Amino acid sequence: MWREAKVAFSDSLAALNCSIVPAHPWIYGLGQQTDNGAYLSPVNAVSYLSGKLASVGGNADVVVFLVTGLTHNSFMASLNALTAVFPAPVFTQVSRLVKSAAELATIRMQLPAKSTGGLPAAIPLSVPTSRAALNAMAMADAQKAVSTGSSLASMKGQLTEFISQHAALVSDAASGLADLQTKSARAWVFTASGDVATTVKQLLNGIPQQSAVFSVGMMLVGDNLDGVKGMIHEFDPDTGT
Repeated sequence: MWREAKVAFSDSLAALNCSIVPAHPWIYGLGQQTDNGAYLSPVNAVSYLSGKLASVGGNADVVVFLVTGLTHNSFMASLNALTAVFPAPVFTQVSRLVKSAAELATIRMQLPAKSTGGLPAAIPLSVPTSRAALNAMAMADAQKAVSTGSSLASMKGQLTEFISQHAALVSDAASGLADLQTKSARAWVFTASGDVATTVKQLLNGIPQQSAVFSVGMMLVGDNLDGVKGMIHEFDPDTGT
């Protein structure tokens, strides 16, 4: 069933394999594109996802995340909050596309700026082939250094440095996970398990914020989605958190 919930990482998170179906205004034939932006109602988004699910049949675990908004600002605030916690590709992609569309609309309203001449600031030139060549050169230099011989003291120093860097990486990873576990976001979620035909009917029942004009959804379908379900936390009815 549909409900608004808190999305946050927990210790129960586990790796999983599943089918991922996005729903956003830039999918051909789904959203409405105008000069002022791209629009997709929750009803159309969920109807699209239900159609994809109906083609599966059998039994499955289903989880849907849905972000909606009555205004551009409220939609982006909700989407950015969820992306900070759960940066799934569909959410980060839509966030970039919405920002780009808003910036383009602003630029169209402005007069073109006069050219000031000069050159842009210098930045590193990096393309896949140049990176590959530089990496190969670095490996060749390292092999030369090994072939010419290194002192035992030098090797001990390099080993000590490696151990120190490894410890720093492990520490950064641990602190990064701890930081993620402190973040949370609100989103509309749907979860169901079992007969897909029954799940499709439930998915279309009680679609949230049907009057909204902005929405993006992501449906996960698999045999066992307990890992991602562990991120969904029900609100405390007394505190609202």
